[in-house]
Amino acid sequence: MTSNGTPPAPERSTRIDWVDYAKGICIVMVVMMHSVLGVEKAAGDTGFMHAFVMFAQPFRMPDFFLISGLFLAVVIDRDWRTYLDRKVVHFAYFYVLWMTIQFGFKAPSFAAEHGWRHVGTLYLESFIEPFGTLWFIYLLPIFFVVTKLSRGILPLAIWVVAAALEMAHAATGWTVIDEFCARFVYFYSGYLFASYVFALSDRSREKPVLALIGLVLWALVNGGLVTAGYSHLPLVSLALGFAGAGAIIVMGTLLARMQWLNFLRYCGEHSIVIYLAFFLPMAVTRTLLLKTGVIADIGAISLIVTLAGVAGAVVIWRLALAVRADFLFERPASFWIAPKKAAPTLQPAE
Repeated sequence: MTSNGTPPAPERSTRIDWVDYAKGICIVMVVMMHSVLGVEKAAGDTGFMHAFVMFAQPFRMPDFFLISGLFLAVVIDRDWRTYLDRKVVHFAYFYVLWMTIQFGFKAPSFAAEHGWRHVGTLYLESFIEPFGTLWFIYLLPIFFVVTKLSRGILPLAIWVVAAALEMAHAATGWTVIDEFCARFVYFYSGYLFASYVFALSDRSREKPVLALIGLVLWALVNGGLVTAGYSHLPLVSLALGFAGAGAIIVMGTLLARMQWLNFLRYCGEHSIVIYLAFFLPMAVTRTLLLKTGVIADIGAISLIVTLAGVAGAVVIWRLALAVRADFLFERPASFWIAPKKAAPTLQPAE
């Protein structure tokens, strides 16, 4: 075990099932959020899926970031060249590639409103202001670098500052600054408290009935605070973020224990593939359903768009592999700055 309780690389030659289930739940919730809010904005109305999105808001991204920091102790001692290759260049490659792809689809509408000169400006701005849905993989390399640079500082001091930044609810208008303040505490907690996370999973696997009772109580408290409008308050948001992250870990563990809903595990195994590509099938399906009017219920449309976003991303990935467009989801050797020792993974948690 590493100093913070993370299984070392030799022990992780096979995937950890509950981690994939937890990541699968998270990525589905992310797609759901973008799908539901996109449909509701275009339709000017809300549907039954809106309640699910609001319920998940306090913990949707905190859990994703916490899991992303969970295995950092395994690699943080690597030399800077290797570390930057795996944790910065890796994500930078996919950000630039998929930002360009997303931008290409939206450029005509931008040009129609403001002209092509403005389009060029917007594209350049996307290198400092994350574009569209891609801010997560833009922010991850920053978290990785900050964590490695701060290793000489007392971890508790870093955690306290990070918690204070979350509770400050920064609203500068710059995504990187605001999201760094809101999310770093969860990423750093995944790194710092990995042993406790694994202990929570182990205890949930050993005592499933107690775990289920805990999940019910959490759902009641989380739902009640969201409904009452208190979930955004300082300290409350931090508590709900950690409570929700713990709940997702427990859910993932119980699902892995029973081997139920294996599609969630599959989604978790390919979470970044889905994150990169879901925007296209989501947007196409939303446009078709709203323009044709074949389905009137906004909630039903939102649900279908969510499913299309997840499934469509996987289809795009499989098609890319079939036509040898692997570069869309696998970083080519020419973009490595350190020797390649193993097949690259798109998963930030590793």
